[in-house]
Amino acid sequence: MKGIRIRPEQDGLRTSLFDLEAEIMELVWQKGWDEFAVTDVHRLLELQRDIAYTTVMTTVSRLHDKELLTRRRDGRRYLYRPTMTRTEFIEAMTREVLDSLPPVGQQTAVALLVERVAEADDDELDRLEALIRARRAEHE
Repeated sequence: MKGIRIRPEQDGLRTSLFDLEAEIMELVWQKGWDEFAVTDVHRLLELQRDIAYTTVMTTVSRLHDKELLTRRRDGRRYLYRPTMTRTEFIEAMTREVLDSLPPVGQQTAVALLVERVAEADDDELDRLEALIRARRAEHE
């Protein structure tokens, strides 16, 4: 992913994407589109507010530049595809943030994670335990 930066003052996807970029990606993931045109996105956004087609087109193009979308030519238009799921995106952003921290920051992040685990319910603990087992198996 290119051109992604962290905006800690924002929530959700907006911590790493501009508002309209985040809105478009959420729409793509929510609709489960394997492939879409700018007109598909514009049509849905226009139901919510007045927005220019060129604004949507520019934003979708930026998402392509950031490698969140791929595209192929279909006559005079492009058809776009997401390069990752919402979960994969969040995982990639989390890794990027952790990797950008100095060692002491990474240790602090792990300590905060352990604190969170202490508050987890049984299902979450089971999921984490399965992840730990899988990682140990990779190292053996």
